[in-house]
Amino acid sequence: MSSIAAAQPPVNSRGRVIVASLVGTSIEFYDFYVYATAAVLVFPALFFPNDSPAAAQLSSFVTFGLAFLARPVGSVLFGHFGDRVGRKATLVASLLVMGIATFLIGVLPTFSAIGIAAPALLAVLRFTQGIGLGGEWSGAALLATENAPRSKRAIYGTFPQLGAPIGFILANTLFLVLSLTMSDAAFAAWGWRVPFLLSAVLVIVGLYVRLRLVETPAFTRTLETGTRARVPLGRVFRSSWRNVILGTFIMVATYVLFYFMTTFTLTYGTAKGSVAAGQAAAEAAGKPFNPATFQIGLGYLRNDFLVMLIIGVVFFGVFTPVAGLLADRFGRRPMLLVTTALIALFGLSFEVWFGGSAGAPVVTTAFLAVGLALMGLTFGPMGALLPELFPTNVRYTGSAIAYNVASILGASIAPIVAVLLWQRDGDITLVGLYLTGAAVITFVALLLSRETRDVDLLEASVAEAPAAP
Repeated sequence: MSSIAAAQPPVNSRGRVIVASLVGTSIEFYDFYVYATAAVLVFPALFFPNDSPAAAQLSSFVTFGLAFLARPVGSVLFGHFGDRVGRKATLVASLLVMGIATFLIGVLPTFSAIGIAAPALLAVLRFTQGIGLGGEWSGAALLATENAPRSKRAIYGTFPQLGAPIGFILANTLFLVLSLTMSDAAFAAWGWRVPFLLSAVLVIVGLYVRLRLVETPAFTRTLETGTRARVPLGRVFRSSWRNVILGTFIMVATYVLFYFMTTFTLTYGTAKGSVAAGQAAAEAAGKPFNPATFQIGLGYLRNDFLVMLIIGVVFFGVFTPVAGLLADRFGRRPMLLVTTALIALFGLSFEVWFGGSAGAPVVTTAFLAVGLALMGLTFGPMGALLPELFPTNVRYTGSAIAYNVASILGASIAPIVAVLLWQRDGDITLVGLYLTGAAVITFVALLLSRETRDVDLLEASVAEAPAAP
């Protein structure tokens, strides 16, 4: 009996799984929020100064979207090694790529120093950041779910999901502290670089934790049974193409909601409050006022709105584990069908929130809290659902591709489309309808999918065919 016990492979403790899966995605979303916030607050002026304000903002959002285009590349690259070499080594590599690119953005010269090379280098680093991001989430989700008890996979799957609200709060609290403790000129000159540079500390912590991991039981089983796919990309599209498509569209509403609530709302919330205010500001500056390019927003000061966003993200964090508990109790599919229907209704309610009470702090904070609570409910179960759609020997590749292609369809264009749909008189009804449309797509994908709560990840790894492309 003792010899059998001695032959058992080492396993990761629950605490190590929690920390290792959480720290990576916290760094991922910290890096992402730092860029998203800078893309709204300082990048338009620092990297695109020759454009009009609206064009500069759109150009900044285009570089923001480049990472989403890179993420499927990263999902194929890191997915291949994650399914061939192992989860641990691939998670370390993805974290390094992501962290180095983020740090280098913090030391990048601006347009005033090197001209057009500045936005070009920003785009390259953003694309590189996206490649690292493409392999990060799926590896963290597999680390959590492949180490989880069968009846608790959804709650374990929320560990990496909690990195999103934690990363947001870290990044935006830091931006808030910096903007409160320095002048706007100092913040624009060098203060915005600090969050990018500090990411190095988080990366070092993440590397320390991940290097102490051992392989997951499911991947170890594929090594023992010789069921690794020689070419995981080819195998996943031969054996699981339908689940790749369904998984992609299941994630679309989550992405649209997330980037509306975090990126677009920051632009809308801090835009000028009225045409009269715009006219008065132009007259005071001795400049002509052009109502054709002036868009009415809520008119909050940047710091005030960041505080409201941070409050809203607390609801995101609270409802993420709640979603995991519900998904373990009632199943992933029923829980997400209800949540997606609520997201569709939320999109239809945008004008109700702001039609007669635009600018009221209580209303705005409640709007952010409701939207981000829904975000927690839809995002929480994804850490279990997407990996459960795929067999072990292509699980990293399949879940990564679905997650990251959804980012192109949902997140990369969401802030840009929102700005374009946002009416010059301040009406954001069309923005809400766009969210509702995304929710309808996700609802249909969920109806076409199967329940995965009772899938046995270890049994699935044994039942796979011998290694083949």
